[in-house]
Amino acid sequence: MTHADEHGDGRLAAEGEVALARLALADRDLTHAAGHLANAAALDPALPEVHEALAELAVRAGGPAAALDCFPLEQPTIGEVGCRASLAAAAGHWEEAVGLLSHVLREEPDRPWASVAWLGHPELPARIGPEAALRAIARVVGGGLPDPLPTAAAERLRPFYDLVRGCVARSPEHPGLLTMASGLARRYGDHTTAVRWARESLAAAPSHSGAVMLGFALRSAGRPEEALTVWERELREEPSDLSLHVDVGELYATLGRPAEGLSWIERALAADPDHPQAGPALHGVRFALDQDGTHLAALADHLRDHPDHGYASTVLARCSEGRPWLRHVASASEAIIGVLHQVLEQEGSTAGACTLSAPEPPSALALFRATLPGSRVSIRAVPEPDLREPLRPVGVRLWHYEGTEARPAVPPPSAEAAELLRSVADLSWPHLPAAYDHAVALSSLPLEDLLGCLVHPPAPGEDATGRRLADRWPDLWVRATQTFACLGLTHHRTDQPWAGSDRRRVLADLLHGPEDWVTETAALALVAVAWTDPGARRDAAELVAGRMLDAVRARRTRAVTVLDSLCRLTLAMPGLPPEVTAAARRELAATGPDHPTDGRRRAERPERPGRRWFRRRDRPPTSP
Repeated sequence: MTHADEHGDGRLAAEGEVALARLALADRDLTHAAGHLANAAALDPALPEVHEALAELAVRAGGPAAALDCFPLEQPTIGEVGCRASLAAAAGHWEEAVGLLSHVLREEPDRPWASVAWLGHPELPARIGPEAALRAIARVVGGGLPDPLPTAAAERLRPFYDLVRGCVARSPEHPGLLTMASGLARRYGDHTTAVRWARESLAAAPSHSGAVMLGFALRSAGRPEEALTVWERELREEPSDLSLHVDVGELYATLGRPAEGLSWIERALAADPDHPQAGPALHGVRFALDQDGTHLAALADHLRDHPDHGYASTVLARCSEGRPWLRHVASASEAIIGVLHQVLEQEGSTAGACTLSAPEPPSALALFRATLPGSRVSIRAVPEPDLREPLRPVGVRLWHYEGTEARPAVPPPSAEAAELLRSVADLSWPHLPAAYDHAVALSSLPLEDLLGCLVHPPAPGEDATGRRLADRWPDLWVRATQTFACLGLTHHRTDQPWAGSDRRRVLADLLHGPEDWVTETAALALVAVAWTDPGARRDAAELVAGRMLDAVRARRTRAVTVLDSLCRLTLAMPGLPPEVTAAARRELAATGPDHPTDGRRRAERPERPGRRWFRRRDRPPTSP
């Protein structure tokens, strides 16, 4: 259930469950009434009627303590645990209530479970002991609570944080409570408090966990050198914490000193070659050191071979952050798209006639004409090499030209295929293997539909994000649909061995066909193949690298708007010769960091809310 459901269908369904619970209460059927209330709580934890009906159930059961039996803890649902927590509070079993609620908050920290009135009782900090408070905080913080907390989750958890502050005020010298409370304060951005509590914990009773927590607090407070001092001193005393070795190594990399960090992570791997964090961290720090795509493919391999090592996903997402194509759709750099943006920014204006010095990718021109009907585009000249012509004989062509005007060479997709792609396509993803896995939903589409989607992209959705894309950033949406259509091609007929497969043939044809946005997205799909299929790795890398070198040669005589993308994607490929990667780096250096395809007006890029690609994980619970 999405959070929006709590104020829509979820709330209506919860109200229906409450109504059924009251009918069961009228019949004195407490068991069925409890089941319906648990369902209602799971649907909408903040619905007042749930708690009113729960009070009615307690009365009919003979009091809150007796009503606890209606919510047994043998394999309970989250709604049953939430209801039992409120009944325990009503019965005066405060430590049990807080403990039960902490289980719920651990699982769903971004939903309003903490909005229950009893959690804000002014005397509650005095009614639970510091050990019970410590256990509750550890349970919530150790469940993968994001650091820092997203705004919505921070607001939802605020009553729990207020309770924690009250408990610390009641027991200001309890070292364990101070340690765990520091971890929660850090996530709220209360850096001064987090550092103070961690230091007070160490002053009360020096401990390994206290030193680890102090390092985290200092790091989050923007004091990384102090964090390193604390952690390195602690590792001299307690060298067995391999996860802390990883943290030290990665912090050195964050400070721009990855070479110093490598030795720490290598020591952890030497002690435990199967350590779930050290292996991924080593690849991440090596990537920070030399930016070689081989390390990204190694992370993808680790993630595939060790699906239980979620940290590999975290490191791969971190390495991909801010990198066009590896983390998000790259912005278009064509002159015609610049004109399109200027027109769209000025409501009510039209393009009229537009003259280009040379042809540009047909997808860009088609979008311009579709977005601004009646506009006219003329081309002054066609420099060599002619981007309208494929680089080699191809069996699949998406466009045919009448002079300088491109016309679709494939029919539109079916309505069902277009709708499926609309639901799958997105502007960003945690990392490329996540996008590749997400695109498996398109694996059942016929080849003709996937090709049709590349030329006849579905319109964006009717929600606010979709309307903004249509009104301001239609190019990003088209490139997103082309991205996922090409990733869908990587899942086509996977029963065929790669070398002679339809998917290889089609992707290679798209890569070498007339120069287009699809050239970029086909190259991205081949990077995904290389990262996820070691048997196809060398072939896919050579295809993309070869196409990049063709674009480098073409750039000597004309503009090549897809070159930036091809260089970036070549550098994401593993195992290429140094002279190939050097050529890609030279071209990127020539365009400079402000080149449009490095994220034109990235601050304004619309995000697509609501999609949960994967459950965000933090450091393992041993060091929350």
